Amino acid sequence: MAEKKATKAAATKAAAPKKEVKKAAAPKAAAKKATLVINAENAGFKAGDVYQALATANKALTVAEIAKAAKISNEEVILGAGWLLKEGKIAEAEGKIALA
Repeated sequence: MAEKKATKAAATKAAAPKKEVKKAAAPKAAAKKATLVINAENAGFKAGDVYQALATANKALTVAEIAKAAKISNEEVILGAGWLLKEGKIAEAEGKIALA
């Protein structure tokens, strides 16, 4: 009889649903931060992006608004704006940047 009890216990264990084991999510790779290359060519291109965003908007914009419109970073907007300020193509208007 002892043998039957062991068989019933084994059958019960085998019939019991198995618990699902969740695997830990793989750690996400750290996003590489883009580096800003500062040279005359890059600054000129960013100046063009800033100028086009301001010309298209036809109004004064903040740095963040220009970055969003031109699809560039805030740092790149500042780089391009510096170029345009030096050339006298833009001016500050109530805390925003506008075409001169």
